[in-house]
Amino acid sequence: MITSWIETLRPPLAALLVVMTILPLFRHDAWWIRACEFPRVQIGIVGLVVLASCGILVPQGTLNRLGMALLMLCVAFQAYRIFPYTPLASKQVVATTTPRPGAHLSLLVANVLMDNRRAEKLLDHVHRLSPDLVFTIETDDWWVQRLSDLDAAYHHKVEQPLANTYGMLLHSRLELIDPQVKYLVETDVPSIHTQVRLATGDRVQLHLLHPKPPNPAESLETTERDGELLMVGREVGSHDVPTIVAGDLNDVAWSYTTRLLQKVSGLLDPRIGRGLYSTYNAKLPFLRWPLDHVFHSHHFKLVRLERLAGFGSDHFPVLVELSLDPLAPLVQEEPLPTAEDLETAEEKIEKAEPLQTLNEGD
Repeated sequence: MITSWIETLRPPLAALLVVMTILPLFRHDAWWIRACEFPRVQIGIVGLVVLASCGILVPQGTLNRLGMALLMLCVAFQAYRIFPYTPLASKQVVATTTPRPGAHLSLLVANVLMDNRRAEKLLDHVHRLSPDLVFTIETDDWWVQRLSDLDAAYHHKVEQPLANTYGMLLHSRLELIDPQVKYLVETDVPSIHTQVRLATGDRVQLHLLHPKPPNPAESLETTERDGELLMVGREVGSHDVPTIVAGDLNDVAWSYTTRLLQKVSGLLDPRIGRGLYSTYNAKLPFLRWPLDHVFHSHHFKLVRLERLAGFGSDHFPVLVELSLDPLAPLVQEEPLPTAEDLETAEEKIEKAEPLQTLNEGD
């Protein structure tokens, strides 16, 4: 009975896994193609299970054997894409246990899930960890009211509450210089852009984003998401200043677009060589991938990176602490774009038809 089920299910399941591996190699913006980049870990695990079944029942026929060989290649490819986000890989960001006094900052990023009403658990994280900046996503007027408890300790704030799940709030202990809310690509999707003054007087550029995800309920294509990410990446890459880009990017760390973002911007990913730090879906353990990101320029070393406990949202919050270090650029290599990378990024930005730019006021 069991062997009969294996014989029946193995070919179509193997074919599905192969198709899901191959589809993202096509650079089309259709949501159902780009979404196949998300479950690389899951495809790899299921693929291994299917391959392990060959030990129970050897595939019969040349076609089935070829299918299993192709599946083996696909599992190897998924492992290749995932490998940089394991502790076995080299770390992209150097760690430090002695941050320069006054030259470090900590940032908590949390997609709150707009309808979630467990604000007290998020506030517990903030009160316990006391980060310098708290960036909350999917915040509506209810969340603005509940998070007003932070106002006593966080004297600087940017509020853009919305009822469409794209609202955002920034609370900061550190001075914010020229904070702006922009709608870079879509009229209902804001982003926050500001400088942050550290205690040493150093300035850090901060870009906080939450583009739409690739799913039919939100967006049939990733054109706008990719354009927004690459607009920011292009701006970051044009200036050699300490910079942080953070938020729920609705894209996974290993996707083509996110890797292109790193190349165009020169930003580093502190997860590389440390772990996946999967933040979504907090409610479905097997369907998790890293959607919430903190990228930074090579001016910083890493003090701490932590995925925090859930608080009722479908995302786990993330805490990162970075130290501005004049020696950091000497020991950390920036990702570099090729001419083709830059051309592709420009094409994607142009296709998104931007509404605003990053280097001018509203």
